[in-house]
Amino acid sequence: MRNPFTPGPSRWILPPVAGEVLGQLSATLVIPEVLVQCLLNRGFQDADSIRGFLNPRLKSLADPFLLPGMEAGVSRLLQARAAAEPVVIFGDYDADGITAAAILNQFLCDLNWKAQVFLPHRLEEGYGLSKGGVRKCLDRYPTRLIFAVDCGTTACDVVEDLQRAGVDVVILDHHQLGPTLPNACAFINPHVGPATANPFLNLCSAGLAFKFAHALLKRLRELGDEAAFVYDLKPLLDLVAVGSIADLVPLIGENRALVSAGLERLNSSPRPGLLALKEIAALGEKIESQDVAFKLAPRLNAAGRLEDATQAFDLLAAKDIETARPLAEALQQHNQARQALERGIIQEALSAIAAAFDPLRDFIIVAANEQWHLGVLGIVASRIVREYHRPAIILGGDGQVLRGSGRSIDGVDLAELLRNSTDLLLAHGGHPMAAGLSIAPERIVDFRDRLNRLLQDIATPDVFIPKLRLDASVNFSSLTVDLLTQIAKLQPYGQGNLVPKFCSS
Repeated sequence: MRNPFTPGPSRWILPPVAGEVLGQLSATLVIPEVLVQCLLNRGFQDADSIRGFLNPRLKSLADPFLLPGMEAGVSRLLQARAAAEPVVIFGDYDADGITAAAILNQFLCDLNWKAQVFLPHRLEEGYGLSKGGVRKCLDRYPTRLIFAVDCGTTACDVVEDLQRAGVDVVILDHHQLGPTLPNACAFINPHVGPATANPFLNLCSAGLAFKFAHALLKRLRELGDEAAFVYDLKPLLDLVAVGSIADLVPLIGENRALVSAGLERLNSSPRPGLLALKEIAALGEKIESQDVAFKLAPRLNAAGRLEDATQAFDLLAAKDIETARPLAEALQQHNQARQALERGIIQEALSAIAAAFDPLRDFIIVAANEQWHLGVLGIVASRIVREYHRPAIILGGDGQVLRGSGRSIDGVDLAELLRNSTDLLLAHGGHPMAAGLSIAPERIVDFRDRLNRLLQDIATPDVFIPKLRLDASVNFSSLTVDLLTQIAKLQPYGQGNLVPKFCSS
């Protein structure tokens, strides 16, 4: 259905040419001026920072023990190994949560921990460290230590209940902090650290899992563990790359180093599960970040969207291609079912929104239908955002509770909007650009009104105008193969480092 309010044409934004600095940096670095302009646009102002960006190295990664809570988390895991105490990794059902759980499980099992993985069912237990999810987890894997990854930051009550029951909780998460921090025996979240000059702030849970493995390996080597001296962390980097790209974290700083090395690993020595997924997605010989984002990640996410993410985890943990191929085929079937479901809900949502949308009043779109499947609502919200250039929250569920996902636009912090609406919500969490929530159906109207009032107060009209941010104006004659090869040094592309865009006149 055609959108009755199509935002006007995108406003082209061309940054000012850097002039003298452009020529100086081009000469110093021996790279084309247009590449220098792209780098200046991305915030790199001097030769040293540009060299660091163009040549990402794992050696540049910060000491993992600088992360708040890391020391306590490592100590608790060492205590568990010494006592032969089982550790249950409690993950999440999206690609970041699955890859983070796979990283930790592979590392811990390789170095003689007794580890199991539990992933909650989206429809039965819901997101995160929920009471229902924890109950099911402990029924399946009795333990005195839960290692929550990609969840737990806002699960204060559940953590308190577990501590009272004698179950310790280590939390490794990257979601934004709530008003109260959980009383876990270790809470590792980069947002606890400083808001500036924090090398860990943009890491997703897969990146944090790698940092945890690095910290634990360092400590084991300090303790003289023979296996630790020969253990190589690099085979885990393919999972870090997949999780980071899938979770749309900015590919700058530590993420750029990790993802660059991870893609190299993915192309040179892919694990059986990712090789099988690559085959079924009909990918070419070389995998780039866009292939992960649009081909691999959706298939990994598909099982958790519709049913149980365990098949995706099993695929990543598969030891051989014969085990991996049937699992990849199952994910392919889930993905096809997800696509069909998604198409139907998008059409229904677009029709419902078109009937009620008022561009002068609706600064955010909130749509709900009890019949809409919870597993695809984030994708639907993203489509609505593209269609209307408004933040969108799409909800489904049952008659008692509506749950859903929100997606935002540049200039609107969705997580902050939800924090300012806590009194109307049952639960919420997320990031400035993406969030999840649950709400009682009778609160929907008040919630929508609250969000619109908040946005009316804080957002400028310019926020709701689509923008096409260009990197430079170039002559067609200058677009040689050599120049394009030079520009390709900006890869891997992703959030925070988008594919460069040029105009010509």
